[in-house]
Amino acid sequence: MTARLLCIEDDPDTRALLVEELEEAGYDVRAAIDGAEGLTEALSFRPDLILCDVMLPRLSGFDLLEKYGALVPNVPPFIFLTALTDRDNALRGRRLGADDYVTKPIDFDILIEIVKRRLSRAAPAPVAAGSHELTDREIETLTWVARGKSSSEIAEMLGISERTVNFHVENVMRKLDVVSRVQAAVVAVQSGWIRP
Repeated sequence: MTARLLCIEDDPDTRALLVEELEEAGYDVRAAIDGAEGLTEALSFRPDLILCDVMLPRLSGFDLLEKYGALVPNVPPFIFLTALTDRDNALRGRRLGADDYVTKPIDFDILIEIVKRRLSRAAPAPVAAGSHELTDREIETLTWVARGKSSSEIAEMLGISERTVNFHVENVMRKLDVVSRVQAAVVAVQSGWIRP
C-alpha cells in the first residue's frame, strides 16, 4: 500500500515542489495551504506522515501539532519544514513531539531519505475493530458523533433516548481507551471502522 503524506505549506512554489518530488518518489500526497486546513486534512486524510511548515496563516505549525496530538492518540511521524533555524524553535518543535526539524531551503534528496526512515519506523496499523468488540449500535452511534451530531440529535435519529446514546459513546471511549467522544470518532475513522 502506498504511504499517504500530507504537506502543509503556505508558499505555493515550495508546496508545488514538495508535492512533485514526493509523488515522484512514489507517495500519495495531499497538500494544505494553511494550518487550519492542514488540521482538517490530517483528521480526514489520515496520513502516514506529515510535513509541515512552522510559520503558517490561521494556525501555526506548532499549534497544529499540539491540537492534532490532543485529538489523535497516535500521531504519525511529523516533520517540520522551516526557515526558523534558531535552537529555541527547534527545541519547541521536538518538545511538542516532532520527529524531525528540516531547515529551508530544502534538500529534497535528504528529505526523501528522512521520510523513508520515518515511515519504516512508524507504528503498526491500528488493531481491527473486532478486537475491541464494538457493537453495531456503538458503531452506528459513533458514525453520527463523527458527523458532528449531538447526543440529542443522535437519539432522535435512532429513536432511542439521549441517555442510551451517551451510554454507547462512553462504552466506546472506555473500549478504545480515549478521553473524549471526538478522540473516539477520530480513532474509529482512522481505523476504517466508520466513514464520517
